[in-house]
Amino acid sequence: MNDAIWAGVRQRVQALRDRPGHDAVFGAIGHGFALEDVLDPAELAALEDQVGVELPDEYRGFLLGVGAGGAGPAYGVFPVRRRQGRWGWEGDGATLVEVNRLGEPFPRRCADPERLRALLEQRPEEEDFEGTDGFDDAIESWEREWESVMWSRDRTVGAIVIAHLGCALRHWLVVSGPERGLIWADHRVDDEDLMPLLDDEGTPVGFAAWYLTWLTEAERRVAEGGHAGARDRLTCGEDCVFDEEEGFAEGGFEEEDGAGERDAAGTR
Repeated sequence: MNDAIWAGVRQRVQALRDRPGHDAVFGAIGHGFALEDVLDPAELAALEDQVGVELPDEYRGFLLGVGAGGAGPAYGVFPVRRRQGRWGWEGDGATLVEVNRLGEPFPRRCADPERLRALLEQRPEEEDFEGTDGFDDAIESWEREWESVMWSRDRTVGAIVIAHLGCALRHWLVVSGPERGLIWADHRVDDEDLMPLLDDEGTPVGFAAWYLTWLTEAERRVAEGGHAGARDRLTCGEDCVFDEEEGFAEGGFEEEDGAGERDAAGTR
């Protein structure tokens, strides 16, 4: 495990708390650049023993050298905590994680795009029904089928929700299988499939790059006095990008004026 990548990172994050303009960084309204205490090796071993999988090296180094969660991309890195003797991740969407299935390989294949397209085309529209009862029955039936495809728990085995971006958009960290250590974007709430996060060169993004890119851009944003201009350089695969009108820079985590107040609770 290369601990050198995390040297001084905790201090860099904490230094942003007292600098003017720090609240202009998207998500700072939630995490305030505060970090959880780091885990000690015994705590990390207990966590991994309980969940039945060794966590990716970069994330392990973060837990041991930076913090067990807190300040980070979007509304921050979900903290991992021990409650009543049991370890678990906490945050908006953390309950989506199948903790007892983290050892199973994360499925690299997304849902069949043709099936998703067909389902979207078949979605009932209220204006096509004479009464609300018929529409209600039709939409409930459609939603059950859509959720069975898009929101099946089998889609996210071997991964943990690592951050919430607002509006039920999330990032996952894969902990098992060929994608181990990589970040995947979850835009299913907007009827878009899970996608690997990619950098400018189209390379899948690992945990360290995900976190350190955010930190570098946060430092630049603060240095600019909170003015627009700093942009994260992360995008999602295909045409999966964040909409600037929704408060996110392309592939990044910045906010437009007032965006923090609008979705600080993670709702539309």
